[in-house]
Amino acid sequence: MNVAVVNSNTLTEFVNDATNFDTFVNEWFAMIDTNGEGSLSRDQVRGGFGMFMPLGSYSHPQDEVDSVLELIFTRFDEDHNGSLDLNEFKKLMTEIMNAVARGIGGSPIIVALEKDSLLMKAVQRELLVTQSCPS
Repeated sequence: MNVAVVNSNTLTEFVNDATNFDTFVNEWFAMIDTNGEGSLSRDQVRGGFGMFMPLGSYSHPQDEVDSVLELIFTRFDEDHNGSLDLNEFKKLMTEIMNAVARGIGGSPIIVALEKDSLLMKAVQRELLVTQSCPS
């Protein structure tokens, strides 16, 4: 676990950095696509849900998870085939990151982050950009 200071810019700049964000999305998609078919079923998204949730989130009742999955697939399964392809998954991840950014706002907050969490990837990108800029 790591502790970091983040604000909305940490996340929005990560999403806007196409190279880093696409790499992140591709890695997560491959991790969740356990059967290697190139698309994510509801069960695979359900299994990957723990990775989407911030540290310290509590277990949700099954009916709540089912409702969220229904909303996700209604909104992001554009071809209505019952699964999310890489492009649809990228749109979902973009929406999640932008929603978290709106929730955080412009004021910096201190958060505890898991090593491979959504927010940690954004923080790592921000650190690399900051370190590569001359003072």
